[in-house]
Amino acid sequence: MIWFVLLAFAALTLLPFALSLSRGASLRDRRAAALTLHRAQLVELARDRDAGRLGSAEYDAALLEIQRRLLAVDQNHEATAKPALGFPLVTLFPLLPLIAMLLYLLAGIPGMPAQPLAERKAAAALEAAAEDALLADLRRTLAGHDAGNEQARRGFVLLGNAEARQGNMAAAAAAWRIVLEASFDPAIAVLAGVAIFQAEGKLTAEAAVLFRRALAAGPPDAAWRPMVEQRLREASP
Repeated sequence: MIWFVLLAFAALTLLPFALSLSRGASLRDRRAAALTLHRAQLVELARDRDAGRLGSAEYDAALLEIQRRLLAVDQNHEATAKPALGFPLVTLFPLLPLIAMLLYLLAGIPGMPAQPLAERKAAAALEAAAEDALLADLRRTLAGHDAGNEQARRGFVLLGNAEARQGNMAAAAAAWRIVLEASFDPAIAVLAGVAIFQAEGKLTAEAAVLFRRALAAGPPDAAWRPMVEQRLREASP
């Protein structure tokens, strides 16, 4: 049933296009009627001249006017009508929705089951719960440790990233502070400064210090450098 509904909607969508194409035929019909009328007027004009009802000057003036109208009809037809393509396309119009449906059946995936909103929400909730569980496990593993060894350092960097993804910017900054206490890293300092800025809603003194140290120790072509410089400029009185 759904396919018939889709075909009907497709036909209604294409209907104005088909009507515009069919206009070429009506233009040709109007042109033929106008030419027939003007030719009849020429015959009537010649009959009046032969019967003596029109003088030579009147006949010439009337003949010129009829010829002018004939020329205007032809010029108007050339400017407004494109008869070469209209009729064949109009005859193909009913087939277009069917062709579109066949192409979808061949190249599409009509058998794919629907994904209701409730199911998508449930899947997202399960994914969020799994991430929360991993984050809680990482917190327990790193509790009471420092970043004195490389493995613990990577763990705190990962913890900061996970907290930031969850929107826990204060917790992310706390994890990255531990990394910076063990050894200063300009990129981590920028992450910590941004997390503090977002958690506090302003550029605090701690964040400004981290940004300045990062600028001093970081490479001149670091991608984060323009952003840090802009933050410091905005905070300057």
